[in-house]
Amino acid sequence: MADPRDVNASAAKDPDDWTTGDEPMTGPQQSYLHTLAQQAGEEPPPDDLSKADASKAIDALQEKAGRGK
Repeated sequence: MADPRDVNASAAKDPDDWTTGDEPMTGPQQSYLHTLAQQAGEEPPPDDLSKADASKAIDALQEKAGRGK
């Protein structure tokens, strides 16, 4: 099991496993999603996404926008 104090290990945690993943997405997530959607030529996702779903959408749009990890 990963050390919870290890920032890099916890950052790699699957969004489906986040304890706060079902909370509404944050303002920065929403803003970044809109930016990425514009860069990828896509419609922005709905504004009522959860934190986990927003994170997944960010990952997908980063690849489409050429900003993949």
